Amino acid sequence: MNEFLDPVSLARWQFGLTTLYHFIFVPLTIGMALLVAILQTVWVRTGKEKYLRLTRLFGKIFLINFAMGVVTGIVQEFQFGMNWSNYSRFVGDIFGAPLAMEGLIAFFFEATFIGLWIFGWDKLPKKIHLMTIWFVWLGSVLSAYFILAANAFMQNPEGFKINEERGRAELTSIVDVLLNPVALTQFPHTILAALMFAGVVMVSVAAWHLKRGQFVDEMRTTLRFGAWTNIIAFAGTALSGHSLGLVMTETQPMKMAAAEAMYNTSSGRDASFSLFSLGTPDGAHEIFSVRIPYLASFLATNSLDGTVEGINDLQAEYTEMYCGAGDTLLTCPTDGSFVPIVWVTYWAFRWMIGLGALAALISVVGLWITRKTVELPKWVWNVAIWTAPLPMLASLVGWIFTEMGRQPWIVFGVMTTEQGVSPGVPAWAVLISLAVFTIVYGGLAVVEFGLIKKIAQEGPPEIARKDDDGDDGSGSIDHDQLATVY
Repeated sequence: MNEFLDPVSLARWQFGLTTLYHFIFVPLTIGMALLVAILQTVWVRTGKEKYLRLTRLFGKIFLINFAMGVVTGIVQEFQFGMNWSNYSRFVGDIFGAPLAMEGLIAFFFEATFIGLWIFGWDKLPKKIHLMTIWFVWLGSVLSAYFILAANAFMQNPEGFKINEERGRAELTSIVDVLLNPVALTQFPHTILAALMFAGVVMVSVAAWHLKRGQFVDEMRTTLRFGAWTNIIAFAGTALSGHSLGLVMTETQPMKMAAAEAMYNTSSGRDASFSLFSLGTPDGAHEIFSVRIPYLASFLATNSLDGTVEGINDLQAEYTEMYCGAGDTLLTCPTDGSFVPIVWVTYWAFRWMIGLGALAALISVVGLWITRKTVELPKWVWNVAIWTAPLPMLASLVGWIFTEMGRQPWIVFGVMTTEQGVSPGVPAWAVLISLAVFTIVYGGLAVVEFGLIKKIAQEGPPEIARKDDDGDDGSGSIDHDQLATVY
């Protein structure tokens, strides 16, 4: 019970749950913005009405998701002051810089062009209006990069110095912060994972309608577009993930060791990757596993003969480095352990890979069986519909791996998580706010899912037309009606 009411544990739970909830909306916003921009571009270039209808359908889904992402994202900023004031005071000079750039540059850029896109259908020339949705996507990826740069500082702190007199870290180079190698490799990995999620959402919507024989032309196009997006993005995610793994091994070797539950340093064939493993409850001893020789060496060092440092050796190294002589207030955990929860890190790494690969495999099969016909058994469409959560879940467990694998650090090598929590906030206050956030977010989830489900099941909207006299007929598209749907 005392552990449950520990302020540090409660603060971590609250930040983890609210962050993961917020991240449900982030990848769909980033990915869907690009796919909607592509659909509108095809409409502008070809004049085919079905692409306009699809733009309107998935544009509404994008806007609903964007609005929910903004609401849930605001809480993230507040939490640094509520539960992590020591962290904010100590590294706020560095961590706050990319977050400020995200809010003042990327978010306002994105929000401005969203407004122009929503209300500009009947007021802007067609190509200028198309440009606004591309700028929306550009703003979303800029926003993602600034946030990833802030996170990368926590994984691999660069561009700062410790001011001993003031007792805080201070920014020395914003360029080093923004060009952190962790950020440079995390960015493409995150963006491509977002495209996977958006692609399978399209597949799911298309499958729901094709199962019922509705909007067959539009939905067959959507199905194949979404499936190809998912497959191509998965290939890119795998390649960028390997690059990220190399950087992670260089900057946080303990995280890679924990990802493989590798307690002893191994090289070459012995540095194998276990597809599946059973061990003792503490993860320290293996009972049974299915392994691929050399693969862990390749993932960690890009070489079949590389060496992967083990947990035991790293623990001894970190103990000497961070718990030796001198001021160890911020760098030595109370229990002296630098090992993250191994079973969480181990399985999160595998679920991330497995869920993403399964989604891509379903898309490959889907493209093959729908190449000539979409008259398929209902169970096939049910499988496609339920593919939608897979890339989202892969992203969520990927972030669990990223953040929990860094523990016990809140800023690697600079400050431990227990030192970053707010000292004056009692456990009961964190517990109450955690309960409130959980209830509110649960309600928001019901609203979000209900709205998106309603829009998706309505399908592509009809396009109103008007003849030369302004009466409805077979003439030009009524752009006034287009503007009102948003």
